[in-house]
Amino acid sequence: MWLNRQHLVKFSGLLLIWLAAWYLGYLVAALIPKETITRSIASLQDIGKKPMLRAPVPKRQKCDHWSPCSPGNYAYRILSGGGKGKMAKICFEDELLISEEKGSVGRGINIAIVNYKTGKVTSAKFFDMWEGDHSGEMMTFIRNAPEGSLLLMVTHDDGSTRLKNDAKKLVEELGSKEIQNMKFRSSWAFIAAKGFKLPDNIQKEKINHSDKKKNRYDGWPAEIQIEGCIPRNLI
Repeated sequence: MWLNRQHLVKFSGLLLIWLAAWYLGYLVAALIPKETITRSIASLQDIGKKPMLRAPVPKRQKCDHWSPCSPGNYAYRILSGGGKGKMAKICFEDELLISEEKGSVGRGINIAIVNYKTGKVTSAKFFDMWEGDHSGEMMTFIRNAPEGSLLLMVTHDDGSTRLKNDAKKLVEELGSKEIQNMKFRSSWAFIAAKGFKLPDNIQKEKINHSDKKKNRYDGWPAEIQIEGCIPRNLI
């Protein structure tokens, strides 16, 4: 009997606590605007969420440079061919002068001539050095470039087999230090100026020779590139 009374007292106490809590909740709901409660719940849900930090998308630079050229400079990038599938490219001021996309690239030595004052291409052509006799044709093309021109050159596949010594000498006179070292399927890139001098601190030439032990591709060395910025006030 005594135990039943004790249980009844406990039950009555719990019931009173539940009723008090319900009434208190009712008063809170009646006195506080619904919008405030909604915002408070949303704030509690946000606690513990980690902020999402998103890095800004890097801005693409001319000729895919990592960093932009300063105002008053031309951007250039010369990329040699690599294997059968990767064709050579010459980019100047974000315009592809030599590329597979433009259908202007071919086996041998690819050359683009740019008017330095305007920054616009005046002529672009490739000279096959594996078949045919195009060495003399290439010399004529170079000699016909007007004074005040930039000459951008790059190989795809083989640029040496039918390249004659007088043509090498002509390119050497433009400032090349590697043309005499050209070998079968050497990757080569070169930029020169006709009638004026380029700054000493820019990339002008690079070469990579074919080596069976080191070649990236089957029979071809890895592609190489040169890039940089050319001031527009040299002449």
